[in-house]
Amino acid sequence: MDYKRAAKKIIATVGEEKLKSKVEILAPIEGTVVKLDEVPDQVFAEKVMGYGIAIEPSTDKVVSPVEGEVIHLLDSNHAVGLRTTDGVEILIHIGIDTIKMEGQGFKSFVKEGDKVEIGDDLIEFDLDKVNEEAKSILTPVVITNTDQFAMITRLQEGIINIGDKILEVKF
Repeated sequence: MDYKRAAKKIIATVGEEKLKSKVEILAPIEGTVVKLDEVPDQVFAEKVMGYGIAIEPSTDKVVSPVEGEVIHLLDSNHAVGLRTTDGVEILIHIGIDTIKMEGQGFKSFVKEGDKVEIGDDLIEFDLDKVNEEAKSILTPVVITNTDQFAMITRLQEGIINIGDKILEVKF
């Protein structure tokens, strides 16, 4: 059997993007991985927003963990939503109850509709200010359209660096 010819026929039939079986989400910030159920906010802890992890940040800059598009940016710049080229939607929410800071200490480098590459700067924030004024510094990174995927797996525990693989989304 000619496997190359068979593969080309499958690609032509279903499209190359449908053959991808997983998407890896990289760490958008340095820090320590924390289980989502430890976040002091029911919406995240009970996975109402979706499945993922939280990171206790040790740096003040959030970068894109994927190639895709900015689909949501709160006016206060404390949270950003991204969609990968494969349709995985990711929310990165800096701290808990940071909306009350009304944008003080947050600076965005992107706007809705922007295309982003892995490692592009998204948001910079005052780590000390967030630590002082927010309920928690924990930064959830969640897949908001969890129900569209077969499985989402946490890949890391403990201390992580930007670019480490933190989540795997299987189709």
